[in-house]
Amino acid sequence: MSFRDLRDFTEMMRALGYPRLISMENFHTPNFMLVSEVLFWLVKRYEPQTDIPPDVETEQDRIFFIKAVAQFMATKAHIKLNTKKLYQADGYAVKELLKITSVLYDAMNNKGVEHMDLSEEDSSKFKFDLGSKITDLKAARQLASEITSKGASMYDLLGKEVELREARTESIARPLEINEAEKVMKIAINCVMEQVQKTKDMLNNVALDEANLEAKIEKRKLELERSQKRLQTLQSVRPAFMDEYEKIEEQLQKQYSSYLEKFRNLTYLEQLLDDHRRTEQEMFEEAANMLCLMQNRLKEEEQLLLKGARRTGVRIVGTMQGGDTEEDGRSAPGTPKIIAKAQEDSGDSEIDLDDDEEEDDMEDKSIEISPRKFVLRARKPEPLEESDNDF
Repeated sequence: MSFRDLRDFTEMMRALGYPRLISMENFHTPNFMLVSEVLFWLVKRYEPQTDIPPDVETEQDRIFFIKAVAQFMATKAHIKLNTKKLYQADGYAVKELLKITSVLYDAMNNKGVEHMDLSEEDSSKFKFDLGSKITDLKAARQLASEITSKGASMYDLLGKEVELREARTESIARPLEINEAEKVMKIAINCVMEQVQKTKDMLNNVALDEANLEAKIEKRKLELERSQKRLQTLQSVRPAFMDEYEKIEEQLQKQYSSYLEKFRNLTYLEQLLDDHRRTEQEMFEEAANMLCLMQNRLKEEEQLLLKGARRTGVRIVGTMQGGDTEEDGRSAPGTPKIIAKAQEDSGDSEIDLDDDEEEDDMEDKSIEISPRKFVLRARKPEPLEESDNDF
């Protein structure tokens, strides 16, 4: 059951003129009396001359009532109802009741659009005329079926007319015999006399039948009184398990409220977890993008450095695998090894700048490149002591 269905049902019933005010709280618990009353009123509104017993006191009467209403709506209005949901008489019954009320409500709206200036008296007359038209429609259908059957039988009889014509002419031409006519009349008189005698016997037995029926009625009345007294005693006695039932119901209400609170908290925590994961994913993607940008920038600067080294006569030997550091002289990752080519008068000489293979040559030159800023530094030996000079 949805709030929209219940709201539409109450508004439609109010528009159709249902005398009782239906609240949205009526169907939170099973209410068979209200459902049966609404069904009976809708059926009478659809066809006033219908004959459906409104008794719903016992279980059998309720089942018979629901079946009768479902069969009536299926045959007359072509509306299929779920009898199980109607018998539940709770929120699920509202959807089944909407099937009937929506048809009546649409019919009323269509008629209201065509006749906007009708007064209340005219509308009451319209309702009455609608019922009479429905009865006329039933009579017309019955007559149409009778005409069809009579036409078929007439067609069969006309097909036998050739044979019957000869038999009829022979019967007419044959002379009438008085003895046979007397026998036929006596047989007919005897049949009539027997029927009269049977009717007299039935009239004589009417008094006896009345006495038997009165005795049965008295017996039924006594049984009804005993049943009512028993019902009153059962209603006055409180069941033994009612206290326990009420306690369990209170505990169930507390458990349900606790369940609702935990469910809300769990939903909120799941939402926070999803937000946290989404934020981490965005940070990870941003870091990956930054690394890619840094790598591209380093590649571009390395290419620029290579171009500048070529112009100044410096030849690159190694790749991004090692270089000199200021602390221990070991190769740092990401620093290329470079051999400087010095142009002198005596000739070209190539010098490897790895600290592990340093030579004590006064004309050697070493160049060191930082992995991030690519600062070019050169070492030149002094006559007395070695010192590093940054260029």
